[in-house]
Amino acid sequence: MENYSIIQIVQILIGAFLGVAMVQSGVDKITDWKGNHNWLVSHFSNSFLAQFVTPMLGTVTSLETIGGLLLLFGAGNGFIYGDTYYVLCGLLVIAINLLALFFGQRIAKDYEGAAVLVNYFILTIIGLLTFHN
Repeated sequence: MENYSIIQIVQILIGAFLGVAMVQSGVDKITDWKGNHNWLVSHFSNSFLAQFVTPMLGTVTSLETIGGLLLLFGAGNGFIYGDTYYVLCGLLVIAINLLALFFGQRIAKDYEGAAVLVNYFILTIIGLLTFHN
């Protein structure tokens, strides 16, 4: 078994945590597309984003699922081989996704929903900072 640095351990744990959260969220959107779509139509009904609900939902679902899978794969790869490159890739995808979600929540004036995303974003940024040399 390889000796892991504390940075690698943190990268693996953040990757696993966010990977589980993002894959679950993406799978929920896939399995309940209609329910999520209907909720978003209502959520954005009073904003300029109302006409973009379908492509936004597709984009967010794709980013969450792909980013989450990269994180889970990266966490596993990091645990087995000590290589956390895919965690970095997943964190970048998730950071973009969280910014998009935050933007949408703020436009919809759902300030509580936007506030919930801050915790995930902070954890993502901390994870990204661990890759600084």
